[in-house]
Amino acid sequence: MRASNPYKWGNLLLFLGVIAVNTLSVTLPLGGNSTAEISDRYHTYLTPAGYAFSIWSVIYLLLAGFVIYQFRSSTGARDSVQRIGIWFMLSCLFNMGWLLLWHYLYIELSLAAMVLLLLSLIVIYRRTRFIPNPTTGEKWLVRLPFSLYLGWISVATIVNVSVVLVKNDWGGFGLSGPFWAVIMLCVGTVLAVLVSFPYRDSIYPLVFVWAYIAIAVEHKDTNEVYFTGLIAAGLLLLYSIWLLLTPRRSRNRY
Repeated sequence: MRASNPYKWGNLLLFLGVIAVNTLSVTLPLGGNSTAEISDRYHTYLTPAGYAFSIWSVIYLLLAGFVIYQFRSSTGARDSVQRIGIWFMLSCLFNMGWLLLWHYLYIELSLAAMVLLLLSLIVIYRRTRFIPNPTTGEKWLVRLPFSLYLGWISVATIVNVSVVLVKNDWGGFGLSGPFWAVIMLCVGTVLAVLVSFPYRDSIYPLVFVWAYIAIAVEHKDTNEVYFTGLIAAGLLLLYSIWLLLTPRRSRNRY
């Protein structure tokens, strides 16, 4: 166990910055554009129903738990917290950058910011998966927040790519929008399995279940997207349950 986390004040200030920017994006809103208005302007066959975005409340609540956890003298010096290092601060900067660029309609640049956010979360996620004999605090306040966060940003990146393509009138190589949506839903399903299986992480694919059901609900009149979303969500739900029921000796559970 090392000295107290040297990044704890930076983590706190930048996390508060994320909350502030998120609040302004709703109350002002930033750029005079609400998230719903931008979503409607660049609506794609992968755009989820509006309720899906309520997952941010859970993510930020858990991240607040992480920030508090790393301030405690008995836990902030643990290797599980120290390994995250500067990456949480970077993730906060990329999160704020994405929100500002998105609301001011720099859509292509917002995708670049989201990819950087995704990469920073991948680094954090991998580091949190190698905690030997995690304590209850580490399971709930170090591992869980970043499994959920990475899961949602993984889905959001796929959606943002589709937004950029729609904005730029991409022809889809002659294939229809619903067909490409089906392809991307399948790609996302494979991604959810490939990322979660090595770590026996049942939370990461559950985020895809949440998102896919919301996509199906939003596109219930487009049969290809609707049924693919529901079937993929069902398969990932069964897969998550299977991971959850895997014997403890073969994986670290939440």
